[in-house]
Amino acid sequence: MKQLITALFCALFAVSSAYAAEKADPKGEAKKGAPAAEKKAEKAAEKAAEKPKKEPSEAQKKQQERMKSCNDKAEGKTGDERKSFMSSCLKGEDGKKEPSAAQKKQQERMKDCNAKAEGKSGDERKKFMSSCLKG
Repeated sequence: MKQLITALFCALFAVSSAYAAEKADPKGEAKKGAPAAEKKAEKAAEKAAEKPKKEPSEAQKKQQERMKSCNDKAEGKTGDERKSFMSSCLKGEDGKKEPSAAQKKQQERMKDCNAKAEGKSGDERKKFMSSCLKG
């Protein structure tokens, strides 16, 4: 009985070794049975080995530093708030930009019209605000 079990294990080992040998050639590269992802990874590794890495330019280094700095400052912010903060930070703005004269004028007009529209609602308010802001 022991001989039968031993023979079975030897046969199983031989079959698995033969199957593994079919899957890989002597260089250890994948053959037909390998998944496509493995083949792509191997090709990418070959290309990377062929090309030496290029040092980033001064402008790229400066941008990377700015990105690191802005990313640290944006800690705790999420979603649209983070997106707008990162955008202004990467442009070099401090986020506390003063409105222009035209923007200040429009803000004042909005305040005035909003105060005059007190008590109105719905379509009536929309029409009033539209005419007030135009004039």
